[in-house]
Amino acid sequence: QVQLVESGGGLVQAGGSLRLSCAASACTFITCTMGWFRQAPGKEREFVAVIRPGDSTRYANSVKGRFTISRDNAKNLVYLQMNNLKAEDTAVYYCAASSFAHLPQTTGEYNYWGQGTQVTVSS
Repeated sequence: QVQLVESGGGLVQAGGSLRLSCAASACTFITCTMGWFRQAPGKEREFVAVIRPGDSTRYANSVKGRFTISRDNAKNLVYLQMNNLKAEDTAVYYCAASSFAHLPQTTGEYNYWGQGTQVTVSS
């Protein structure tokens, strides 16, 4: 059974950086498209970034130039490097896996989800 576990969240000052990690079981990041989503209280879960086999990526406009998604296939890990964090980045961040070959940006296109990790940016 596929399991996704996020880690690396925490409290950081505006302008600071964090790196989130996602570990998977069964589903390898070599063959699975992996995405990051986030959800703030009272808001819909929104797309952040996605990486597919072959390492093509796509980012939400709100994080372009600040966030970087990457993967370490040998360790079965996917990362989200977050730089120049802003208060509006505060949310629970979720790792998700998709079987689609394109770069999906909607929650409905992902069938496996982690439990989430809290990122809080103070300003």
